[in-house]
This record gives sequence, C-alpha cells and structure tokens, in this order.
Amino acid sequence: MIDATDPHENTDWVGAWHCRTLSRSLSNQIHFTIQGDRSQPIVLFLHGFLGSCDDFDAIVPLLLDQFCCLSIDLPGHGKTQVNEEDYTMPNTAKLIVNLLDRLNISQCHLIGYSMGGRLALYLALQFPDRFLKAVLESASPGLKTESERLARKQHDAKLADRLESDFSAFLADWYEQPLFRSFQQHPKFEQIVQQRLQNRPSELAKSLRHLGTGEQPSLWNRLKIHRNPLLLLVGERDRKFITINQEMVNDCKVAQLKVIPNTGHNIHVEDPQIFANCVRNFLQDFGEMSRLAIALSE
Repeated sequence: MIDATDPHENTDWVGAWHCRTLSRSLSNQIHFTIQGDRSQPIVLFLHGFLGSCDDFDAIVPLLLDQFCCLSIDLPGHGKTQVNEEDYTMPNTAKLIVNLLDRLNISQCHLIGYSMGGRLALYLALQFPDRFLKAVLESASPGLKTESERLARKQHDAKLADRLESDFSAFLADWYEQPLFRSFQQHPKFEQIVQQRLQNRPSELAKSLRHLGTGEQPSLWNRLKIHRNPLLLLVGERDRKFITINQEMVNDCKVAQLKVIPNTGHNIHVEDPQIFANCVRNFLQDFGEMSRLAIALSE
C-alpha cells in the first residue's frame, strides 16, 4: 500500500475519481487519475502529443463496468513535472513502471494513442510480463533507418523551436496536417484546441526533442518476436498509418488490425463508442489470440 503520510504525495477525492500526484522528489512527479474497481483488470491509458490524462474521458465511462482505468500525464504534458533526462522513451518507460510498482499494479493492459501508442509498444516489448495486451491507436514502431531518424530529429528540433516562439501558430499549423482533417470537423475541435493551449510550450518542446519519432529506438525487428496480443486501430481516412500498420501486422503474428470507418488519426475522439467496443472485445477475448501467444512461447 502507498503510505498516505508521504510528504511528497497529494491526495484528493473528487466524486468517484481517486486522484493522486506521486512524487519521487519535490521537483519530479507524475500526475495520474485512476477510476473504477481495483479488483477488475486494470487498463493504463497513454495520451498523444499535446494531450493529457483527460484525453480519454469519453472512453473511460464506457469501460468502467469491467475495467479499472488509470490515466497519466506524460512528461511535458498536463501536471506532470520530471527531470529533462526522463523525457526519453526508455526513461519515461521506467517512470511508468515505477509508478505501477508504487500502486501495487503487477500487470495491466495498455491503450496508447499516437505518441502514447509508440510508448505503449515500447513498454509491451520491453516488459512483456507486466503488460498483457496492448491497444495501439494510430501508432508506429518508429523509423527503420538511421538516416530517417536523423532527418526526423532535425525536423522535430525546428518544430520545437517554433512551438516555443509562437505556441498558437504552431498549434494551428499542427492540426492542418492531412491526418487531422476529419478531426477538424469534430464539434469539440475548438474546445480541444483550447485545452491544448493550457500546456506549457517549453515542456512540450522537450517532449518533441526527446520523445519524438526521430529519437525513438526502432522497434520493427522486435515486433517479429513479440508474444503478447496487440490490437492496431487506424482510421480509414488516415492513409499514412494504414500503410504502416498493415506492415506491422505482416511482421507480428500476434497483432490484429482494425480499420475504423469514417475516422482519421484521432479515433477515440471521432467515434468513442466504436473505439470502446473494439477495446472491450479485444481485452475480453482470451480465446484464439491468447492461445496463439502461448503456443508461440513454447
């Protein structure tokens, strides 16, 4: 159990939500929210770039009858405050595992969107005994070659500079990308943009520089030997990630791909109900996919 007298821990009760901020030190802390019955299977949600632990608020109520839902603010986002060296993918993964240890969570499922999906895949591959199943929404295993990664690092460094100099202009340009075209038509788009503006530009810039696709280790080769089930979700209007995820399925025997109609990159916002249905069906399915995982491990 967590010691409630820990001087670096704040505990607040808000309705059914149990909200805590856990600190490794006064200057290094991960913010999280957890809701639901702890005796139920636990699902850890990892948001995308510019997001926060609130990003899956439309999904969580649809799953609470069967799952306990844990959401965190990743480094550079929301209320989380960590040292700059903890922004890298390996160190962020260690922070998450340490948090689960503090919460006495030995195993859970993963749901990650975009940047959070890349991180979820890393966690699933690096700690297969901790993460039973993973749902990757609009995610990738990174870039295959060093030249691709170098070019992306340089691109992300320029984006980070732009973000720090004019956050509003950066945000407007960010959502002009083709993969967000259908998201721009969503009734809550402007509200979500305003929420994004609550983030700290200097911290988001660190996330781009240290947790961007160019800095991420390529996970393509490790997909071939992964043994725990993966569900890959992509929107039918997100052609770039359909291509990436089709290749992922070809490389990973325990992965399945679902293309969600009438959605783009941000499926969980554009169609929460179908997203939640896909998650529920996948996490409840202990049949063929689980038997395949066991057979492959023998």
